[in-house]
Amino acid sequence: MSELSEQELLRRHKLDELKKLGVNPFPPEEFQVNVTAQDIKDNYERDKLNYKNISIAGRIMGIRDMGKACFAVLQDATARIQFYIRRDDVCPGEDKTLYDTVWKKLIDIGDIVGVQGYVFTTKTGEISIHVTEFKLLSKSLKPLPIVKTDDSGNSYDEVSDPEFRYRQRYVDLIINPHVRDTFKKRTQIMTSIRQTLNDAGLLEVETPILQSIPGGATARPFITHHNALNIPLYLRIANELYLKRLIVGGFEGVYEFAKDFRNEGMDRTHNPEFTVLEFYVAYKDYNWMMNFTERLLEKVVMDLYGTTVVTLGDKEIDFKAPFKRVTMFEAIQEHTGINISGMDEAQLREVCRQLNIHVEPSMGKGKLIDEIFGEKCEGHYIQPTFITDYPVEMSPLTKKHRNTEGLVERFELMVNGKELANAYTELNDPIDQRERFEEQLRLQERGDDEAMFIDHDFLRALEYGMPPTAGIGIGIDRLTMTLTNNAAIQEVLFFPQMRPEVKKVNEETTAGE
Repeated sequence: MSELSEQELLRRHKLDELKKLGVNPFPPEEFQVNVTAQDIKDNYERDKLNYKNISIAGRIMGIRDMGKACFAVLQDATARIQFYIRRDDVCPGEDKTLYDTVWKKLIDIGDIVGVQGYVFTTKTGEISIHVTEFKLLSKSLKPLPIVKTDDSGNSYDEVSDPEFRYRQRYVDLIINPHVRDTFKKRTQIMTSIRQTLNDAGLLEVETPILQSIPGGATARPFITHHNALNIPLYLRIANELYLKRLIVGGFEGVYEFAKDFRNEGMDRTHNPEFTVLEFYVAYKDYNWMMNFTERLLEKVVMDLYGTTVVTLGDKEIDFKAPFKRVTMFEAIQEHTGINISGMDEAQLREVCRQLNIHVEPSMGKGKLIDEIFGEKCEGHYIQPTFITDYPVEMSPLTKKHRNTEGLVERFELMVNGKELANAYTELNDPIDQRERFEEQLRLQERGDDEAMFIDHDFLRALEYGMPPTAGIGIGIDRLTMTLTNNAAIQEVLFFPQMRPEVKKVNEETTAGE
């Protein structure tokens, strides 16, 4: 165990003192709770009779000592509320140990307690709990960082160091209630989506995370090894090919909230482990999917806020359907002045050179076009916009465009300059699909470590026949960022990936080595 601070040593001393007094600092029995802090705040004034005998539990976030009485702040999962504790109320007999020693000397900010009593309003108009009984439920052995108490007994804090907040998220959640609110909204977003998909008749399913072929996207996978089978396995980069197998099997609408993993760079919008919603509907195409998607997201935002407009930084983004629709080539021409339609790889490389876009020799036509769009166009689309009709080289799982040679029926949804969703009219021609996989294999041979593998079992599934299908993937993390006004993906992940902590090495030990 690392060296303890003075405060930690003091709390361990208090722990020992509690035990000597016969107080179990971690009691095993249930503590009955019949109310929450938010319930009291919302309902007490109009229904006071229901709050004459309450029992509540939570963490102490502030203490204001007044001698034979104290005001303190209790925080449960819903809110913070003040309580008033007086020696003669909790110690009606001659023995005042419970108050004078346990409460006054051995209780700390951060301890978890249960209190019973009744609700009242103070002279200053603050709704509070008058405590008649209290019980220590869990002794906190580590002090909360920088928790302060104002003159009204309210605690406040704002830990701003991301390194601390992301690494010790449990502390961040304790002291910053707005962070808890972000994660509540994340759950509400997923619940709204799930309800809409269920109402549309789709079936929620689960597909493998460990896969023998990392298919369904162009990305670098994480590789592991299965000892019993003595084979390499991959953490999935997408669940697309398994969901489409289910469409082959006769399900006409399936969806999954999937944890995907990609062994790529990390930044404010990318984490190696992330959550994607994918759903597939038989007998539909990408035009239907655009219509469904804009209605789905409009409903999500309405469910969350009662309006279609959300604030993100200094911008207001309106999710009112319908969304704007622009083809990829139109977007590139608008923002670069160059019409790349019909260009071959050499011409596209020259365009990248003219636009000062760095590209790698391993990049084929699809990657080159993607770089041009990403560098010169993507950031311009702040309001929800469908970018449609991508080059065939960029989309190995997508059906060829019904009207335009060289394109596919695909769209991406851009919001606040970032991709939020990716969708296709799904390729269901097994011969065409095999040729697309083989082209991906040639890109692998050129050094593209994100090119797709050939999934022979998926090809076999297609040969049994897959109905015309529309499919989409929506990034839940990015959607949550957008709808909760957060600029970094780490703010919407409970435990974002981080480098291991660097432990401090004792200087004397180091010197003696």
